[in-house]
Amino acid sequence: MSTLPLIVEPAELLPLLDGPAAPLIVDLSSEANYRRGHIPGAAHVPPQMLLCNRPPAPGRIAPVEQLNRLFTYLGLTPETHVVVYDDEGGGWAGRFIWTLDMIGHKHYSYLNGGLHAWLNDDLPVTQAVEDPNTKPIEVEISPERLIEIPDILAGLETHSIQILDARNPAEYSGEKVLAQKAGHIPGAINVEWTELMDRDNSLRIRSDAREYLAERGITGDKTIITHCQSHHRSGFTYLVGKSLGFDIEGYHGSWSEWGNHPDTPVEV
Repeated sequence: MSTLPLIVEPAELLPLLDGPAAPLIVDLSSEANYRRGHIPGAAHVPPQMLLCNRPPAPGRIAPVEQLNRLFTYLGLTPETHVVVYDDEGGGWAGRFIWTLDMIGHKHYSYLNGGLHAWLNDDLPVTQAVEDPNTKPIEVEISPERLIEIPDILAGLETHSIQILDARNPAEYSGEKVLAQKAGHIPGAINVEWTELMDRDNSLRIRSDAREYLAERGITGDKTIITHCQSHHRSGFTYLVGKSLGFDIEGYHGSWSEWGNHPDTPVEV
């Protein structure tokens, strides 16, 4: 079994591409970028496979039947170590890792910087499309791990949670309206997801992420619940929080659910 850390660098992954201990590599890039060039052996997963795709909250976790098809295609077993990456700095990759957490899969890593970092390091890519070794599997979504509206309302009442809003400032302030209600969850702290990427280092997680978050009031002394509009961008903030050892959860309904629900409180 692989002993790769949660955050793995391209140079660490390269020697593991061949051989019996090779991890399952999952590419969540656009199909065009995948076909243009991907890490040898990587299986492509369209990000929409991770979502329920039903309004008003299309970003909620995919139904278990859909996840069974996905993970059967990938040949996932309880012992499989998954290395996941994308072409955007970690949003979809983080969402995939969150999904693995929701089904209780424990062995995974994120390729720091994803495709950007791999290409910047001049590492090999291929255009060959190889299907993974499929293996039937039936997964279970852990309902106690899914954060829902009542969990957030209870946490707000007891002051036991911090809300990390990964949307852009215009969405957070209510200037940009993408639901029936505009604004943010009361007390939420806004850290746009891309602010946690190092633009000068191939979109890797910024090395001072802990200090950057602390300056904005996210210190990890409470359970953190992160969201965006559809739990895509907050896939990355979830991943960053995990890499820092925070007690962090992702709200899969996100603003598309909260902002369209008649009884949820909102601040502007």
